[in-house]
Order: sequence, then structure tokens, then C-alpha cells
Amino acid sequence: MALPLDGVKVIDLTNVLAGPFCTMTMADMGAEVLKVENFPEGDLSRRLSPKVNDESYCFAMVNRNKRSIGLDLKSARGKEIFMKLAAGADVVLENMRPDAKFHMGVDYESVKKVNTGIIYASISGFGQTGPYAKKGGYDIVAQGMTGIMRMTGEQGGRPAKVGIAMNDIAGGVTALYGILAAYIHRLRTGEGQYLETSLVDAGLAWMMWETAAFFGAGEIAMANGTRHRRSAPYQAFRTADGYVTVGANSEKMWASFCNDVLGRPELLADPRFTGLANRLANVDALQEEIERVMTTRPSAHWVPLLDRAAVPGGPVYTFDETVEDPHIKAREMFFDIEHPKIGKMKNIGYPVKFSRTPQQFRSAAPWLGQHTTEVLTELGYPTSAIDALFTESVVFDKYRQAG
Repeated sequence: MALPLDGVKVIDLTNVLAGPFCTMTMADMGAEVLKVENFPEGDLSRRLSPKVNDESYCFAMVNRNKRSIGLDLKSARGKEIFMKLAAGADVVLENMRPDAKFHMGVDYESVKKVNTGIIYASISGFGQTGPYAKKGGYDIVAQGMTGIMRMTGEQGGRPAKVGIAMNDIAGGVTALYGILAAYIHRLRTGEGQYLETSLVDAGLAWMMWETAAFFGAGEIAMANGTRHRRSAPYQAFRTADGYVTVGANSEKMWASFCNDVLGRPELLADPRFTGLANRLANVDALQEEIERVMTTRPSAHWVPLLDRAAVPGGPVYTFDETVEDPHIKAREMFFDIEHPKIGKMKNIGYPVKFSRTPQQFRSAAPWLGQHTTEVLTELGYPTSAIDALFTESVVFDKYRQAG
């Protein structure tokens, strides 16, 4: 079955997570993604543990459905090979420091000379312009500078990082929809273009309620635990053996929660909790009253009651519990694959369910330079020339070099 991006050729010059997540999603939708990696290190995420048979599980998780060529872009012959690849590509994605691509001569203007229709995308910490453009930027730096770390964690606590690499993933998703929009534009007009985003820009773009509160009322969002800043009860509440989330964010659901879940109808008449404004103003007392009841029973008691009362809520899992949840299994959010070096391993499933063009797993993440010979052959290099490129350390294949 044809996939949405069948035939789209992508050159992936990215490392770690934001860029690789973007290109993995494109590969899952059928794009032909070629990772161009330096050597002997390759993508920086290859060094991350856990490792199985000297291959990083982290790298393997986010680089499925791709090929890899080990290439020295700093050498003249390596750059020549890159330009031959770029001449036949639809998309180039990079996440170097803004000036690095110019130093190597693989920037948009250089690529545009061999491929006028190229869609060239950049992801960086702070963007290609502005006073911080040349600074290096990681997810934690972006979380700090966007205020996210001040909004996360418990009241009065130290700044807390979001539990996942939120700005990295935001950067990858933002680049993805930008690239797809540029590709649609090219289908209509034939025009390629350059586009760029940053971990800071992408993170800020997700802060809708917090931005509205600041510009609308001068409020500065600070850490609030699991509570919502605009609704109550809307948080995680302690139970006898853990926590359960509750989102009773309408008067109807608040009434159902009190009557049918807590068995405390008198809370509806309590003036501290009549109406949303009062519940927010007295949120500490609200939590105390709710937890006085919920801590008498385990989480497994409360979740079915919430479901029967049509009040949104659920258990607060540790990740091992998430993996074993029957709903997660039914949605096929984890599946087994076979990696050429790691062996049998788990991969994250596909969050979008297409009726006609479902995303597909076609190949495990490559070892460093796994497809170097194959790619050079496709470019028309004879075997003797390929051997010479290996000998001269212009190209690399981890296991060819090892024996």
C-alpha cells in the first residue's frame, strides 16, 4: 500500500532527538530518509545507554525506517558526495549550530545551487537570528529560558524540568509541519524554500493558557503541582495507595463527582466550593476535603466510580504500569521489532491511526554507516572507487571497518 510520503527523499543531518524525531515520523509515512553521519561517533545519541551489543537502544528507538551513510563532510570528497545526494533530494534537515553549516559549505544557498527546489530546514536552540543565535541550546536550556521550569513542580519547590524532553519533541513536531507545508507549497508552485525553528520558539508556541494569563491579566505562571490554573477540581489526588487524576471541570461533573464518586453531596452546598471562582480561591481546602475521602480507598476503587459517573479521571501510573495497561496494548503503542545487532527490541507505536495509509515499520535503525556502500553504488561509484573512499577515510561503515 502506498504511503503519504512515498518517494520523498530526505537527507538527515541531525543529532539526538528533535531532528531525528522529525525525520523518523517522515520515514514512518514512507519518506526515504538517509542519515548522513560523521564518524566514528555518528549521531550523538549513539553514545547513550542502555546499549545492547554496543548499539544504543535510545538511538534505535528514534531512527527506525532510515538508512545511514558515514561521511566526512569536512573533506572535499565528502562534500562532493553530499552534494550529489542533495541534488536528488526533496528535503534537507539539519540541527547544527547556525554557523557550522556555512563553514562546511552545506547551507541552504550552497545546496540550492545544485537543487533549486530543495526544502531546507534547520532546528537550533535559539533560531538562526537574534542575539542568542550562535549559542548552543539543549532541551533543558530551552525549558529554563521559556519559563517552563518555573511553571513545573510543586509550589515553593526548586525549578523542575518536564519529565520528558518536551522542547526537543516540540522542535521536531514544529519542523515536521513546517516541512510538510513547504512540500505542499512546492507541489503547487514548484518552489523550494528555507525554513527554520528553534527549541525556544517551539516551546513558547505551546504555552497558550500561560501566555493568555500574562498578556490578559499580568499573571506570571508559577509551579502549581498537578493543579490547573483555570479549573478545579482538576489535578491528581492522593488515594490509599497512590494517586488518581480528576477533571471535574464543569458544574455538572462537579455535582456528579460529589454525589456519585465521593458520596459527599454536602460539598455542593459549601460556600467555599460553589462556582468555579470559589473552588479556585479555596483550592487548598478543596484538596483537603477530597483527599479526606479518597485516601480511605485504593486507586482501583476510585477509577471505576469516576468512569460510571462520567467524570474524566484515571490512575497515575509509573511507566511500567503504563506499558501493561490493557488499553495501551489494544492501541498497539508498543511493538516488537528485530534489530540487526540488538536483536529483538521494543519500539514505540504510531500515535496517528490512518484508515487508508497507515504508517509502517520497514526497517530497524541502522548501525553507523550501514548503507554507505549501497548509497555510493546508487550514486554510480564503482567498487574500486568505493574501496578507495573507505581507505582514505572519506566514508565509513562501522562493521566493515571492524572486519
